[in-house]
Amino acid sequence: MKQYTTDKLRNVALVAHGGAGKTTLAEALLFRSGATKRLGSVDEGTSILDYDPEEVKRKISITTSVAPIEWKNHKINILDTPGYFDFVGEVIGSLRVADAAVVVVCATNGVEVGTEKVWGYVDERELPRMVFINKMDRENADFFKVLSSLQEMYGQQVIPIQLPIGQADSFKGIVDLVKMKGLVYNNGKVEEVEIPAELQSDVETYREALVEAAAVTDDELAMKYLEGEPLTQEELEKALGEGTKTRQIIPVLCGSSHLGAGIDTFLDYCIHCLPAPNETGDVTGVVPGSDDEATREQSSDDSLSAVVFKTMADPYVGRLTLFRVYSGVLKSDSQVYNSTRQMDERIGQVFLIRGKEQIPVDSVVAGDLAAVAKLQGTLTGDTLCAKNAPIVLPPIDFPEPSLMMAIHPKAKGDEEKIASGLARLHEEDPTFTVTRVTETGQTVVSGVGDMHLEIIASRLSSKFGVDVELTVPKVPYKETIKGTADVEYRHRKQSGGRGQYGHVFIRMEPLPAGGGFEFVDDIFGGAVPRQFIPAVEKGIQETLSEGVLAGYPVVDVKVTLYDGSYHSVDSSEMAFKIAASMAFKKGFMEASPVLLEPIMNVEVRVPEAYMGDIIGDLNKKRGRILGMDPENGYQIIRAQAPQAELFRYATDLRSITQGRGSFTMTFDHYEEVPANIAEQVIAEAQQEND
Repeated sequence: MKQYTTDKLRNVALVAHGGAGKTTLAEALLFRSGATKRLGSVDEGTSILDYDPEEVKRKISITTSVAPIEWKNHKINILDTPGYFDFVGEVIGSLRVADAAVVVVCATNGVEVGTEKVWGYVDERELPRMVFINKMDRENADFFKVLSSLQEMYGQQVIPIQLPIGQADSFKGIVDLVKMKGLVYNNGKVEEVEIPAELQSDVETYREALVEAAAVTDDELAMKYLEGEPLTQEELEKALGEGTKTRQIIPVLCGSSHLGAGIDTFLDYCIHCLPAPNETGDVTGVVPGSDDEATREQSSDDSLSAVVFKTMADPYVGRLTLFRVYSGVLKSDSQVYNSTRQMDERIGQVFLIRGKEQIPVDSVVAGDLAAVAKLQGTLTGDTLCAKNAPIVLPPIDFPEPSLMMAIHPKAKGDEEKIASGLARLHEEDPTFTVTRVTETGQTVVSGVGDMHLEIIASRLSSKFGVDVELTVPKVPYKETIKGTADVEYRHRKQSGGRGQYGHVFIRMEPLPAGGGFEFVDDIFGGAVPRQFIPAVEKGIQETLSEGVLAGYPVVDVKVTLYDGSYHSVDSSEMAFKIAASMAFKKGFMEASPVLLEPIMNVEVRVPEAYMGDIIGDLNKKRGRILGMDPENGYQIIRAQAPQAELFRYATDLRSITQGRGSFTMTFDHYEEVPANIAEQVIAEAQQEND
């Protein structure tokens, strides 16, 4: 593949609801441009871009694939992103380095939940976009119905620049409203035809809407249009390109990636309507270690700066790092500086990625995407730059994981393999986290959804050879007391030889929430010798961590040692440690013991239509509604609820809102568990111990 200058590059993310046909479209683009000799198929498992075993098995995209395409002396880097909600991190990472997006919409299903979500992500990045209405050959395909819903939701700047010739079984081509010609596709060949008479009325209507939208993008053209003068073909094409790049126009194209219809014009409009990297302005970051702003021109003449947008963990090849160069040139066999982690990195062979194919290159210019293997410490979101001109570019703002599951090895002794495998997989996927919960002794993995965590478990098996099972995590309960107790305990053991003797009096009192543990030595007159007092404290400390009621840590307790007795021969540290532990357990049960549970702050963002259902569901989950705030047609519901009720909330919320809702959750405080639930938890804990 030859090297292209920055102005001849396009970085385009394909985004959509799952099943709209993004990967099939990308495969058709590769085939039509001559990048591949055969048309890959997702259904047949021959896709060049969906090559991961999990993707082949499930027939869906799980990770973003890069497809560099050469077309009419330009290079278009297609980023084929997953459509399922669980892999939203891949979409966010791709949009971070794309200069434009194509929203793929199914001609049969129209605007779906995923369409709305990706449209919102593209809005957040303020990216120019086109819409491609795909699967025009499918049964029940309806271009005009889909167009109408797009315009209803996103405004009149959604302008068709193509109309289909026929729909569903009768679909055979498109009318290009910009060039005013018909194109018919047959067995991979395209033929230019007259515009069919039955479409003439629609063509005139939509051509007029296109001319009007183009005229609005420029004051001179607007005046010309208002005065009744026709726009020249050159003026229309230029205005369409500028209007798309400035987000005043969202062109709608159509076709069938399965039939290869509309693929060539799709590539033409990517070049004409979507911006080159140098047309999107300078990039801004900060000087490392300060708040001083730093900028780079998106040109190969400026100092090097690049952002890592994806990391792939391979147990054999090692870490594969995908990046976008924003300024300067990144060369093979060179030294760069990771300004995020403030370390040098050695760059080996740089290559372009096409699915799993690696194409070696000598260098990568500003605006291009490439990869390198075996970087030492560089991770997703890091900035690579020239050491003499350091800059940290904005990282990727990944969504927080929302579904937690405990992970256990199926075979004993695999704990270390799990830990190293999970660490490698986290490098690959920042939307997935691993936590060791000390209170329960469990390893908890958090992800975006059920399928996300299932695939993590599956990859542990296929890549790292360790089989695991996922279960609902234990709640990290804690124990405390509400009352006071004065207790005495004498530990005496005589069974031949030296005996054991330890005798203590302790007073137990509750501390305010967050008070932890306080030990007071109130011994007078040597009732307990000084050398044994640390053993008393240690005996109590060890019992705190083991718990008394249900095996959970004890918190917020003050223990005062105020009396006792000893034996000059039989007393020992061990005897006093046992006496203190037993006294504590006895006193704990006399001092109104209670179980505490973690209470979480929950912030749920849902369309207003679902607000009543969400509030009702939170009330069922023992939640307390704290407040509500409107935000762009959505409601932000603030609430508190016990963690025990929220482990599956990501799945529940998705079900209630058809995937439109999202939430964040943070720990707030511990609170007493209601008596009926506490009894159940204690009974289960005792059963488990037995």
